[in-house]
Amino acid sequence: MQQIYTFLILCYGLSIRVASLFNKKAALWVKGRKNSLAQVEKTFSESPFNTPGRKLAWFHCASLGEFEQGRPILENFKQQQPDYLILLTFFSPSGYEVRRAYSEADCVLYLPLDIPRNVSRFVSAVKPDIVFWVKYEYWYNFLSYLHQKQIPVILVSALFRTKQHFFKPYGKWARNILRGFTKVFVQNDFSKSLLGSVGITNAEVSGDTRFDRVATVASSPANIEIAKAFASDHTVMVAGSTWPADEELIFRFMAINQHTFRLIIAPHEIHPAHIQSLLLKAGGKAVQFSKTNAAEAANAEILIIDSIGMLSQLYQYGTLAYIGGGFGVGIHNILEAAAFGLPVFFGPNYQKFMEAKDLIGLKGAFAVKSAEELTLLTNDLFSDSKILSDTSSVCKQFVSSGCGATSLILNYVNGIIASGK
Repeated sequence: MQQIYTFLILCYGLSIRVASLFNKKAALWVKGRKNSLAQVEKTFSESPFNTPGRKLAWFHCASLGEFEQGRPILENFKQQQPDYLILLTFFSPSGYEVRRAYSEADCVLYLPLDIPRNVSRFVSAVKPDIVFWVKYEYWYNFLSYLHQKQIPVILVSALFRTKQHFFKPYGKWARNILRGFTKVFVQNDFSKSLLGSVGITNAEVSGDTRFDRVATVASSPANIEIAKAFASDHTVMVAGSTWPADEELIFRFMAINQHTFRLIIAPHEIHPAHIQSLLLKAGGKAVQFSKTNAAEAANAEILIIDSIGMLSQLYQYGTLAYIGGGFGVGIHNILEAAAFGLPVFFGPNYQKFMEAKDLIGLKGAFAVKSAEELTLLTNDLFSDSKILSDTSSVCKQFVSSGCGATSLILNYVNGIIASGK
């Protein structure tokens, strides 16, 4: 089965190379891995990585969202274990390209393709002492090799569902992948129960580290002058990680509620053609973040964000939030907005996301199917200042009550380090 898996991984790598001929993201994926193993071996043969007795923690995230999820663990680990060097790897360009200069890591790299010869070269060069993977990372060849070398591998903020192949009658080999982890920290009791039902007993419920991350951001957000000037003394909707279907709804909503709201919109895709389409939809009422200034933004009705990495900070300037993805495969991160006390709206496809279901139950979040439905709900919110205030408090309290996963995980990790295991 391992040979079949490795063959499929090779086929995947080949397909990405073909796609790179006409897809920019795929091209970055290929370019980032060109001669990467030789570069890794060179980098880790030099100071500070070749210092006798040095210790290294390797953190791996698939993409930018998983990085934000694992970030509290990385940064707190670095504070608690200052003797460790930090390696950060990404699978996707959307994570690597944004965080390649991340100052808290001593080295940021692409994860090599998960085939045996890559794995042995990479791990032999890096020589990690402890490994953290975030949420959905299940690379069999890497896990198998790390397990053989008795290097502890911790999976954090994991989430499991009954439809996953681990829990199917044919999933025995897949379940063996999970046994490669030293510890699996899951987000909820259901995930732990699922794992237990198939004989995986190395799991512990920690909660979701995203709560810790968004709480930290909300406690000391960065000042963004253009957004501050734009929002000053206005009721502002912040629309984050939007897709075309979300944007149709939002612009229809803005047309229905002319001059009632200002809109900050941060689309999921920021390539020039898409930004231009948003400017056309706005009909002359919008300014583009990278091409405006505070004075000009103060007189606009719509601010279009064409940069990555600032969305979590932008919610501080909002009164309410719309989170994209709910007309596709699922919604993006609602916790970033809730941490600032913003009532949260999103499309109808949210069922895979426990935090969305929980916050709907608490009446801090609302699913909508149309601009008209969104208008009715916002009218209700703004009909009484106490309703808006109470909803805001519900969102903040929801985030606060979910914090603590990072401390729990690092208590376990520090125990491993202290014991020398």
